[in-house]
Amino acid sequence: MELAAETETQRVPKGYKQTEVGMIPEDWEVVEIGELCFPSSKRINPLTSDKNFKCIELEHLEQETGRLLGYTFLKKLKSHKTFFEKGDVLFGKLRPYLRKFHFALFDGVCTTEVWVLKKKENLFNKWLYYIIQSDRFIDSANQSTGTRMPRAEWNVVEKTLIPLPPTLAEQRAIATVLSGTDALIQALEKKIAKKKLIKKGVMQELLRPKEGWEEVTFESLCKTFTKQTGFDYTTHIKPTLCSSYRKGTIPFIQNKDFEGFWFNFETDFYIPEKVADKFPMILLDERCLLISISGKIGNVGVFNNTRKSFIGGAIAIGKFKDQNLLNWVMIYLQSEDGQSKLFNNVKAGSHQNLILDDIRKLVIPIPLEEDQTHIAQILSDMDKEIEALEQKLEKYQLAKQGMMQQLLTGKIRLV
Repeated sequence: MELAAETETQRVPKGYKQTEVGMIPEDWEVVEIGELCFPSSKRINPLTSDKNFKCIELEHLEQETGRLLGYTFLKKLKSHKTFFEKGDVLFGKLRPYLRKFHFALFDGVCTTEVWVLKKKENLFNKWLYYIIQSDRFIDSANQSTGTRMPRAEWNVVEKTLIPLPPTLAEQRAIATVLSGTDALIQALEKKIAKKKLIKKGVMQELLRPKEGWEEVTFESLCKTFTKQTGFDYTTHIKPTLCSSYRKGTIPFIQNKDFEGFWFNFETDFYIPEKVADKFPMILLDERCLLISISGKIGNVGVFNNTRKSFIGGAIAIGKFKDQNLLNWVMIYLQSEDGQSKLFNNVKAGSHQNLILDDIRKLVIPIPLEEDQTHIAQILSDMDKEIEALEQKLEKYQLAKQGMMQQLLTGKIRLV
């Protein structure tokens, strides 16, 4: 026993200690989050208030980043709202929105489905903003659910144990570094958004019909254009699907698994190949065009036949007479003009969907072959530039997660 204890001691570096939340610096404490902050109960009554407010709803907060996408300016409240002040931390109560958090930069009101967390004394509020993004806090909130609604309950969440730096100076230093990383991420996101906007404008100009271009119907380009039937899915397909890859199965592609030339073959479901082969018209065994007709409406992709697959029911599949036109038709349908044509044919029911007969009638402009090549090359170069920036963004985001893990647990000290 003495040897085991001695070995355990040797694993803890000098200046650190083992605690309920893992290894932390000796001068740090382990505290409950409820000792550091509390949810504000200050409500604004619409019957007694005649002030104007900036109002934040859940949809105004971007998932994962907490970025404020906008707000509503209310001249008169129609329902009770929670009041927040500059420097408060906003946090979504409902389980699907636990990663919607925000550091308030102005006074305003928000939906009562958002916690307004106010710091107690001797705490740097921007550090609080980052600690509630930690997996420890999120996991605690996710496990705490009310009986009527899937929402986090503060009387449970407030007992979440977290490591606390001893001084405001150290809390401020941690928050400053993470804020700087957020600024880099946001600058890169703005650059990507600008590049995409430029690409959209370039596409509009490049795809404007020119002399010598031919106009044809979508149907005339296809050998077959069809989708999975409800009867086939219920009777033959659904009973055979499995949730992980097994020998003899192929990916079952849903509309979230493709976009443009991107394809995800590590799918949610797989189907036995011998079953899929019974439906050759919806089998992905040659280069073809896919169009989302339900759910993610208007999403278009080219299947390049790199791995035999099978389509789900929310997708239409077009197998072309001339596969050389696939890339061009996809580019056109992704353009503002192409998307407009698709969405003009959306039918509203229990949910929005596209009808195959309407897509068949779409008029597609076909450029001269040299124009197709020229346009595709320009857009491909722009796509590569955007993709490189997106890969860089992903690295920044992963770096931030690593920094949070190191800084919020004291493995790296800044003071």
